[in-house]
Amino acid sequence: MDLPIAPRFRNLIGPSFILLGLGLGSGELILWPYLTSNWGLGLIWGAVLGVTFQFFINMEIERYALARGESVFVGFAKLFKLLPLWFIFSTFICWIWPGIIATSARLLGEVIGFSNYNLLGICLLVFIGLILTIGKNLYKTVEKISSLLIIIGVPAIFILTAYLTKRSDVVDLFSGIINFGKLPENLPIASFLAAFAFAGAGGNLNLAQSFYVKEKGYGMGKFGGKITSLLSGEVKDIKIEGSHFAITDENIKNFKNWWKVTNLEHLLVFWFGGVTSILLLSLLAYSTVYRLSTPQGGVEFMIFESLKIAQSTFPFFGTLFLIIGGIMLFNTQLTVLDATSRILAENIVLTKRKLNLAKIYYISLWLQIIFGIIIFSLNIGQPLYLLTISAILNAIAMFIHIGLTFWLNMTELDKKIRPSVFRMVAIATAFLFFGYFSFKVVAGIF
Repeated sequence: MDLPIAPRFRNLIGPSFILLGLGLGSGELILWPYLTSNWGLGLIWGAVLGVTFQFFINMEIERYALARGESVFVGFAKLFKLLPLWFIFSTFICWIWPGIIATSARLLGEVIGFSNYNLLGICLLVFIGLILTIGKNLYKTVEKISSLLIIIGVPAIFILTAYLTKRSDVVDLFSGIINFGKLPENLPIASFLAAFAFAGAGGNLNLAQSFYVKEKGYGMGKFGGKITSLLSGEVKDIKIEGSHFAITDENIKNFKNWWKVTNLEHLLVFWFGGVTSILLLSLLAYSTVYRLSTPQGGVEFMIFESLKIAQSTFPFFGTLFLIIGGIMLFNTQLTVLDATSRILAENIVLTKRKLNLAKIYYISLWLQIIFGIIIFSLNIGQPLYLLTISAILNAIAMFIHIGLTFWLNMTELDKKIRPSVFRMVAIATAFLFFGYFSFKVVAGIF
């Protein structure tokens, strides 16, 4: 079998928008602005480094999917049969905490004057479930929503930031970018790790890139199946195993073309979009509420930030900030539920091959929504607390899957399409970085 010919760049854009959307509502919109609003811009180097690490991590995940037309989870199961159980456990335990949609409900509730945020959060979760269940082609539904909201949201934040930021604030931002390795003395290491893990998608969600690559038809993914709607589409059984392409000079040349254009797509959309979003939102928080009596608990600082924006401009712009934030968080929760449901479904199928992937996807989706409703009903924790728990757990999960992905590509792929020395060094550095900070957090707890 031959590898399909790589198309033009403009036909490839899509999957990276979804992965960017996974990070925009957690690290970009909440955690990094929260840190900079309380501890300043001297730590913003961590955000740039975090997104950069995730660029290299994501591309190694994409490398395997391009070459094999299957997700990395199928490859992991070939390495060790019990690994699907780990990914089921680590994905579920890391993402049952509805901190993202809780924050969305808090912001949107502030706009519409509805104070029962738990009830609003439950309604938003159910609405997401309906969107993912009814949309005819699941991938296209998620891609279109993510792309639209990012294209609208990021320019709006840029305009607000440009209007409110002073030249001295921009100087502080660039100083923070080159302030590599330095952290404020009173900064909790767990908070930094949480933000670092969510500088991008974070946790097992990075691995979902292999699903989106396959369903977009990149490389050998052209020969794979797609999950359709439970209600309006034909829920057919999908083959999860991919196929190899013959190692010929022509196919290797074609793979290099795929690698070139997919790297460019991910660099422009995910890396540049992610770094720009974090810097703009952190700069906006720094310019409006730093050194003021910002609330130290929860995400109330975003409400406080919107009030300062309204005072410095017009009341409408403060409200607009809350609306944009609430909608972007809603989109993040939607993409998170899609990604986690895909991960859970495929790994469940890998443990028992006779199951229908599409049906297991929708069961996983609604089970997660039910757990979220239960957590809301029990009123467990504040949004930022739930987000921090999720982020710390996901940082540990990232440490594990970075090592597994590297091992997979170095053992299962042909030598001619394995990572270069430069990529190997980048992945090894990310692996050690996440390992070090995960150890520090766990050691601090026990």
